[in-house]
Amino acid sequence: MGDPSGEVSQRAEYFHVRPEAAIRSSEQERSRTTEVVQLSLAPEDKVSVTTVTVGLSTVLTCAIRGDLRPPIVWKRNGLTLNFLDLEDINDFGEDDSLYITKVTTIHMGNYTCHALGHEQLFQTHVLQVNVPPVIRVYPETQAQEPGVAASLRCHAEGIPMPKITWLKNGMDVSAQMSKQLSLLANGSELHIGSVRYEDTGAYTCIAKNEVGVDEDISSLFIEDSARKTLANILWREEGLSVGNMFYVFSDDGIVVIHPVDCEIQRHLKPTEKIFMSYEEICPQGEGGATQPCQWASAVNVRNRYIYVAQPALNRVLVVDVQAQKILQSIGVDPLPAKLSYDKSHDQVWVLSWGDRHKSQPSLQVITEASAGQGQHLIRTTFAGVDDFFIPPTNLIINHIRFGFIFNKSDPAVHKVDLETLMPLKTISLQSHGCVPQAMAHTHLGGYFFVQCQQDTPTSTAPQLLIDSVTDSVLGPNSGVTGTPHVSPDGRFIVSTSANSPRLHVQEVTMRGEIQTRYDLKINPGISDLVFQHSFTEGNQYDIYATLETQPDLLFLELSTGKMGMLKNLKEPPTGPVWPWGRPRRVLRDSGLFGQYLLTPSQESLFLINGRQNTLRCEVSGIKRGATVMWVGEV
Repeated sequence: MGDPSGEVSQRAEYFHVRPEAAIRSSEQERSRTTEVVQLSLAPEDKVSVTTVTVGLSTVLTCAIRGDLRPPIVWKRNGLTLNFLDLEDINDFGEDDSLYITKVTTIHMGNYTCHALGHEQLFQTHVLQVNVPPVIRVYPETQAQEPGVAASLRCHAEGIPMPKITWLKNGMDVSAQMSKQLSLLANGSELHIGSVRYEDTGAYTCIAKNEVGVDEDISSLFIEDSARKTLANILWREEGLSVGNMFYVFSDDGIVVIHPVDCEIQRHLKPTEKIFMSYEEICPQGEGGATQPCQWASAVNVRNRYIYVAQPALNRVLVVDVQAQKILQSIGVDPLPAKLSYDKSHDQVWVLSWGDRHKSQPSLQVITEASAGQGQHLIRTTFAGVDDFFIPPTNLIINHIRFGFIFNKSDPAVHKVDLETLMPLKTISLQSHGCVPQAMAHTHLGGYFFVQCQQDTPTSTAPQLLIDSVTDSVLGPNSGVTGTPHVSPDGRFIVSTSANSPRLHVQEVTMRGEIQTRYDLKINPGISDLVFQHSFTEGNQYDIYATLETQPDLLFLELSTGKMGMLKNLKEPPTGPVWPWGRPRRVLRDSGLFGQYLLTPSQESLFLINGRQNTLRCEVSGIKRGATVMWVGEV
């Protein structure tokens, strides 16, 4: 008999033979007996939502009840957790509860529980993770003359999304809004149309959500040009001459570009000497013949140094950003092709190919990278490395423990401890026939996205998802193909390919679920793309992308799918391409608060104003500027 309202407990009755060995032992399990097991789960308990603040521990308790209830089995993303030796999910308690120590954002998502042998009756636990706000302001200090416009910006991240308020010298500015003073992009920018002396002050950005608050100060000084205060000197001379520059590594040495002035600030010619060794930046060939500089990958080390690889010279150069000079060269194994900076451990990883056929690859690590000198080069024991991936840090995630290495003949990724440089485990992709080509990561829900190698130039292999909590392969990412790119806050995943007209946009919800936002048709394919923080909507991102075979620049507003093109940027670089020279046309953004982007053509550079979505200028006479690095204060 059933309750006509339907509000009865779900009930399951089974004849169950309990084995001698189950997940836990009990008196009844000492012998095989046939027993009637009655299990129930109240309708209101079918889905349980638990919200916990990052860094705390939590206990999920299964609400399935019944006499002689078998042991409880817990699953995440379909994988049983009980038998896994997990560092942070390691105690199932007296009542078969799931205990998670030191919850992070990777733990968010769905967990299910059911009694052993009775999978059709299960409870779903949705774990939501709250994060207190973390903010950055820009600029920390600025000096302006009367009558010009000034902007103070504040970027906040947290879960739930923080609300931003501004104080001027301790007083709320929202009561002072006018044509002169306005808040843009959901309060993340304070704009003053025409500054006056009385606008001088300390402007405090406060970001608050239900689990915390963070604040920082952006100072504004209004001064006559004739009066140079300390703040004026610091901002104008240090802030503008050293920081906020593009470094372009071209055939003719190194060019430092100031995006505001659209001018070459410094040109380090190939014949200039390295400070510590007196070698030339790009030595001449036999008989004194000049030859173009060859550059590969470059990394920014805490806005103090740029490490850049010179494959043909088997070395890595260290550029001192403060002095705008080459400080030293570090000899590495032949053909260094890829660099990556592990900010958590202050290490630069160097992948050398050995030769152009990649027949003798090696992985080396330069320690104490931000010290500028006294670094050590460690040669790792990993053999046959074709590529590697170190997840990036961001405002919320400032420490990364693990990296991954792989090669293009092995259907697996190998997890590595970044501190000890030792292998931890191998995650096989054999069952999906996937040889990894590239990886990306979001800390929201803890997903790794693996791009699989294509069998033919025209084929498209689906991406795979890996759960970083369990290091298990979850399967294809909803049929998405191409190279995955994750936004700096981990919320958006944009997947593109140079030979595919599809652009896939996905978003990770606050429950740690991946949802498809939309698919777009782009013709031709994408060469390179970057994320830029929106200037009109708080906590949103736009993307800019270079096209594989056309000079246009693609713009996409992620929140709406609105798309546009910037035309007439000239043809991308052509001619002989170095083996390490992908993508054909690079694109670089200018940091968290930056509004400028840079992309090279055959013999010039194009600067784009992302805020106004317009071409800023063209800097001519720079051939094959295929390696570009941004150095900024933010």
